[in-house]
Amino acid sequence: MAYPIDKIRNVCLLGHGGDGKTSLAESLLFLTGGTDRLGKVADGNTVCDFDPEEVKRQISISTALAPVEYKGHIVNVIDTPGYFDFEGEVSQALRVADCGIIVVSAKNGCAVGTEKAWKAVQKKKLPSFFYISKVDEEHANFDKAYESLREAFGNAATPFVIPLFDDNGKAQGVINLLTEKVYKAEGNKVTEHPLPDNKKEKVERLRGALIESVAESSEEMLDKYFAGETFTDEELRHGLRQGVLNGDVVPVVCGSALTGFGTMQLLETIIGFAPAPNEVRVEEGVNEAGEAVEVKYDPNGKTMAFVFKTIADQYGRFSFFKVISGKVTADMVLQNTRSDASEKMGHIYIVKGKKNIEVKEIGCGDIGAVSKLTDTRTGDTLCASGVGITLKGIDFAEPCYSQVLSPKVKGGEEKIASGLAKLRDEDPTFTVVNNAETKQMIISGAGDIHIDVLCSKLKSKFGVEVELSDPKVAYRETIRKKVSMIEGNHKKQSGGHGQYGNVKMDFEPIEGDGFVFEEKIFGGSVPKNFHPAVEKGIREAMEHGVLAGYPMVGLKATLMDGKYHDVDSNELSFKMAARLAYKAGIPQANPVILEPVCSMKICVPDSNTGDVMGDMNKRRGRILGMEPQGDGTQIVEAEVPQSEIADYAITLRSMTQGRGSFTSRFERYEQVPANVQEKVIAEAKFSGDDEE
Repeated sequence: MAYPIDKIRNVCLLGHGGDGKTSLAESLLFLTGGTDRLGKVADGNTVCDFDPEEVKRQISISTALAPVEYKGHIVNVIDTPGYFDFEGEVSQALRVADCGIIVVSAKNGCAVGTEKAWKAVQKKKLPSFFYISKVDEEHANFDKAYESLREAFGNAATPFVIPLFDDNGKAQGVINLLTEKVYKAEGNKVTEHPLPDNKKEKVERLRGALIESVAESSEEMLDKYFAGETFTDEELRHGLRQGVLNGDVVPVVCGSALTGFGTMQLLETIIGFAPAPNEVRVEEGVNEAGEAVEVKYDPNGKTMAFVFKTIADQYGRFSFFKVISGKVTADMVLQNTRSDASEKMGHIYIVKGKKNIEVKEIGCGDIGAVSKLTDTRTGDTLCASGVGITLKGIDFAEPCYSQVLSPKVKGGEEKIASGLAKLRDEDPTFTVVNNAETKQMIISGAGDIHIDVLCSKLKSKFGVEVELSDPKVAYRETIRKKVSMIEGNHKKQSGGHGQYGNVKMDFEPIEGDGFVFEEKIFGGSVPKNFHPAVEKGIREAMEHGVLAGYPMVGLKATLMDGKYHDVDSNELSFKMAARLAYKAGIPQANPVILEPVCSMKICVPDSNTGDVMGDMNKRRGRILGMEPQGDGTQIVEAEVPQSEIADYAITLRSMTQGRGSFTSRFERYEQVPANVQEKVIAEAKFSGDDEE
């Protein structure tokens, strides 16, 4: 059945790796009868972690859906990875979620992943909840975890559900501050109990904080509060819900996914206080004229859907979408606004982990999937004929860690390329470039685990094994002074016609990385028809510099004089003569090696700026400036040689505990210092790069 929009909740589980997001999704499904057994991450049998890589590594790698049906509502739980290498998956989930549930371990409290999740929901202006997990485990401390949230994110964090401990400190269940009742879980049943007398005072005190939040929600409520009147249950819930939607109240709920207590109270809180899609979201897009438009969620409007995730396998693509307007029905034909292709929505599904349940329609605000679209990618808009609106896509972070991919078995390049093309459909956060200069296939991703997972998938899905290595730096060579009248004499005598060409050349440096050829010959000592051969000979020779074999740039070559023979001179002879002149002249022209320099923008917490600047100096970097961002972070701008930042993604992550990020782009070539030049030449000789 298609759910009405006010009965739909799209919530995204966020937080630090290992804090219990996947286990919570599992508990929600099990206690509502969505599954008949409680899977465990350690056993590799959870609904959301079904990919072989996830089972093997015991971590979430991709976003997974777990629709939970409860009290006439559908709660689309979107489980996301907590490891920072898979932030692209989080971006996909946040693009369609209407509320963020940030999972925090009672053992560790606020972690780096908690901070990042909070920033992400704040940026999207989404309402959010905190769920404190694992409250019944050894070394768990609910109060300490809760205080760490208040300290990091302010007083908006408001307890709705707190744990109930017995006299020995063992967690027994949870207390809902709104209903003032105790809830315990036994197997897959939740039982309700009255509040013990010894907990009434604490509950009254914490409930007072909820009442204060409601009083602040409007003038009318404030007057009632100061007049000493009691809020009705309905007023309390309405005021709190308004506070949640405005972002002034962030409910704190808790529980244990393993034993199941607290799970149903989280679900009740989601249904009671999380928004329906049309309550918080207005979609941004552009129409066919390129003008900005806003699209409201409208069940009665023309059909419009946004594709936020793709899974690709040998059978084709499987596209996940959220319905923004109207409804999507089986066999409906929609227009892809990017490619202008007509796409038939043949079979449509509700997806639960790896299980697909075929349905006839998916209503406005709900999430579904469709198989075998021919020309639709992640981030595309599908709409009814005549709508012509393209919705805002997904913002992915730029890849910042690169490695060279090479096949273990010779001739596997084509298999790698086709496998990566399919993986790229699933994961738009990595790039692959064939570097013509270094003749290497370079894969760039979010970090070493990201690239390792992609390599594992190449092997398991497409049967191709690869090796990784560090990319070569594309050095160049140039000259620093002019040399004149350098002779190149090519003479070869064999039976019949010989070969003869003689040139005298000037070589001088020019600005930029181009090549200029001129001739200043008088009297036809080298006939005009051989001039192109001289130019070609220099151009070919420039492919290899004289120091380390790197391409020569920024050179002007002038043909000044020469000699020719009526019979023995030909184009090849003058090409060879030009090459000899190049080989003789360039070593005298003060040749130097140039290295690529990148400009970098590094976003780091204020407390790490000193470490980052010190590290940049060690990498021969130049700090250009700093810009405070007003949220406790700084943007450090720097220029640094490319050869010094191959491992920077990993270094920055460890230096900032994962809080730092950076972007880099090629800026220009600069001369390397003498000590570095010696090293580059020695390495080139060792690897044979300077050989022609």
